[in-house]
Amino acid sequence: MKFDSKKITTHIIFLVATIALIVYFLPRDKEQSLSYEENRPWNHGMLRAPFEIYIYPDTAEVIDSLNKVFTPICDRNEKLGDSILAKVAKNNFVYNKIASTIRDQYGKGVVTADMYADIEKDSLPVVRVLDGKYLKRETTESFVSPRVLYLMIDSLAQDTMSRNFMKSINLAQLLQPNVIVNEARTQSTYNDELVRATAPIGMIMQNERIIDRGEIVTHKLYRILNTYQEMIELQSPESDRTQWIKLLGQILYVTILIVVLYLYLQNFCNDMVYRKGNLLFILLMIGLFAVGAVFATTLFGNGNYLVPFVIIPIVILVFFDARTALFCHLVEILICASFAPYPLEFVVVEFCAGAVAIYSLKELSRRSQLLRTAFFVFLAYALSYTAVEILINGTMTMNAVRVLGYFAINAVLTSFAYILIFVVEKMFGFVSVVTLVELSDINNPLLRELSEQCPGTFQHSMAVSNLAADAVGRIGGNVQLVRTGALYHDIGKLDNPAFFTENQRGVNPHDALNPIQSAEIVINHVHDGLKRASKAKLPSVINDFITQHHGCGKAKYFYITYCQNHPNEVVDEAQFAYPGPNPTSKETSVLMMADAVEAASRSLTDHSVQSITSLVNRIINSQIEDGLHNDSPISFHDIKVIKEAFVNRVSTIYHSRVVYPDSPKTQQTTLKL
Repeated sequence: MKFDSKKITTHIIFLVATIALIVYFLPRDKEQSLSYEENRPWNHGMLRAPFEIYIYPDTAEVIDSLNKVFTPICDRNEKLGDSILAKVAKNNFVYNKIASTIRDQYGKGVVTADMYADIEKDSLPVVRVLDGKYLKRETTESFVSPRVLYLMIDSLAQDTMSRNFMKSINLAQLLQPNVIVNEARTQSTYNDELVRATAPIGMIMQNERIIDRGEIVTHKLYRILNTYQEMIELQSPESDRTQWIKLLGQILYVTILIVVLYLYLQNFCNDMVYRKGNLLFILLMIGLFAVGAVFATTLFGNGNYLVPFVIIPIVILVFFDARTALFCHLVEILICASFAPYPLEFVVVEFCAGAVAIYSLKELSRRSQLLRTAFFVFLAYALSYTAVEILINGTMTMNAVRVLGYFAINAVLTSFAYILIFVVEKMFGFVSVVTLVELSDINNPLLRELSEQCPGTFQHSMAVSNLAADAVGRIGGNVQLVRTGALYHDIGKLDNPAFFTENQRGVNPHDALNPIQSAEIVINHVHDGLKRASKAKLPSVINDFITQHHGCGKAKYFYITYCQNHPNEVVDEAQFAYPGPNPTSKETSVLMMADAVEAASRSLTDHSVQSITSLVNRIINSQIEDGLHNDSPISFHDIKVIKEAFVNRVSTIYHSRVVYPDSPKTQQTTLKL
């Protein structure tokens, strides 16, 4: 690969932008210095109190406990019942019926509808009633609401005269609560009791041991550690210098990992990293997942296990290779381990899940494979997490159940990787195996048209597809890619089918043309193929097979014919040259070889192994001599393997068959005639 300063500059910009994105969102607050969870082992060294630490009870627990036992303070209006009876006294008949009920109930207590609802639910069994300067506790079992009291009175006075009188004085409105909560006094008392309940319950002396490595963080120790963190923040806030040093450390850490990833891509995937959009895609995946992990870890305990990190190796595997997928996954989890609550556990669990995802998927050709992979990923998460838990704690903690639930959610999210694969294909112009499988369906409209309009070309393309796929498989190339590309490499012949030998039926239109005109028509099938590919919206990798299957080679038949007809003329070779470019990948190189070998093999009269071997060697060696494979990463060993594959395959195609004798009946009939 030639040094390209423009691309190198672009890569540096991508790398710096990715590092800046990740570092910007990395947590830098003090709490990240000590990671701990209740009922989990303490992973740091021995912690001693740097100063006296007062131990406070858990505020949430105190408030919850206080709410359960606290009773509101109420005011009682002792005269309300008498004032109501004074209005009822206008009718002695009614008064005699209801006076004792009203007097008796107001003596017990009438409360608001809301308070009565709480009493009915047994959530307010007692209240405190202000009696002068003193508070006395009263049970609420005899309290009623104004509505209940009205129903009681209504049941006593059911005659028409009593009802009319009660309606005339609007008794329902007269019945009001006489036991009402004193909001100000209640709130003041509640605050006083809360202050007393949250007072320190103990103290740790300076230099006293708080916790040591391996000890379980109990509920009490958890409160102490929280208090310790808060006091550290208050008494020794981080200086600007400390913050800058921490930021520098994060920059160095992330930079080292991103640069290591780039060096890997440069050394082992050099041709891939220089292709348009590849590096941007990989860095974008790593950066966005790292940012997502930061937010998940901040919002939830062990929230980093909610992030489906295995999507990264799955998607990269679909578009690139397993080795790159695993390396990118490892870099991602090492970056996220810098802020994970339990880094060692996180790295082990995520690495196992990613490796299992890559192994179980291998090559994505069906959507159902993702469901199977998601199931295996969940098993990998659960087993590796259980192993680490037992290794560190000696048993499974209660927290493990919640984490296993996170793994289940993670697995479900992983199964949606197919959607991301589709989005990536559209955004970056990549092509997945699933897409290639769909394109290689011979019922595809373009291939169906080729089979109907150019049956010879279609059969040639099918033969080239099988020939190239066999060879590419032996040298470790992308079999499905070359198989699909071979089916479309000659679609440009649809514009002029009769001008190509395989489609002719006894009439050759080139007989009426000179070699230059014939060469122009034949060469144009590359340009015509690109137009049809654009109209059908074929991926760019398929277009490469159309443009590169002849490379910058010549239409040799017409070139040689012209040279023979004009022996003393300087021939303009450009008139007979294909536009190119030459093959730039193993797959397109193999297709160029397979295309020429398959076409030439049809003209053989001797189909012996020696004859086929000679043909294969002559064609491929000629292409190499012409420099048509100079831009391809193909090696001499690959070429040797390809030649062997071609010889075996072509020999099988043209193997001789047993000659069947005529049936006896046919012979007898012939004799009789």
